[in-house]
Amino acid sequence: MIYRFRIILDTHEDVFRDIEIEASATLEDFHNAITQSFGFDGQEMASFYTSNDLWEEGEEISLFDVSDEPGGVRIMGETFLEDVVDKEKTRLLYVYDFLNMWTFMVELADVAQREDGQMYPNLMFAHGEIPEEAPEKEFISEPIEGEDDFDEEFDLDPEDYDNLDFDENWN
Repeated sequence: MIYRFRIILDTHEDVFRDIEIEASATLEDFHNAITQSFGFDGQEMASFYTSNDLWEEGEEISLFDVSDEPGGVRIMGETFLEDVVDKEKTRLLYVYDFLNMWTFMVELADVAQREDGQMYPNLMFAHGEIPEEAPEKEFISEPIEGEDDFDEEFDLDPEDYDNLDFDENWN
C-alpha cells in the first residue's frame, strides 16, 4: 500500500508538501523524504510524535536513541509507518532541528495502490517556500490545580532569591 501524506509547516503562511511513500517504509525513510522536500540537509536531530485529532503530542519516535536507558525510546529506523499510522490514526507531529524547532503537522490523506513504474517516496506537490528562520513558537501551559498553593504554603517568592536558604557557591 502507498500512504499519501500532507506535511504542513506550522507557520502563518501556507507551506506544505504532499508526499507518497510505501506503508512499509520506516519513519527514517519518511524523515529523509520530508527533509529533502523542504530543502533541509537532514543533518539535525528530529523526532516524530504520535498525535490525536487535536494535534496533541503523544509518544516520541526519535531519529537516535538519546534516552538514559538503551531502548528507552522508539527509533525511526526500527519503526514502520504502517505501525504508527492508519485510517483511524492519521496524524503525526514532526520536529526537525531542536535548536530551531521546525515543527510540522503530518496527516495521512489517502491510502492508495502502488503504481507500476513509480518510484517511492514521491513528492507529489509542493506549495510555498520555507522561511529563512523557523517560526517562533509560543509555549503556553495550562495552570495546574493547586500550583499556587505550593508557593503560599511554603511562603516562597520566586523573585526573592536571598530567602531560599542555600549557598550559591555549593560547587
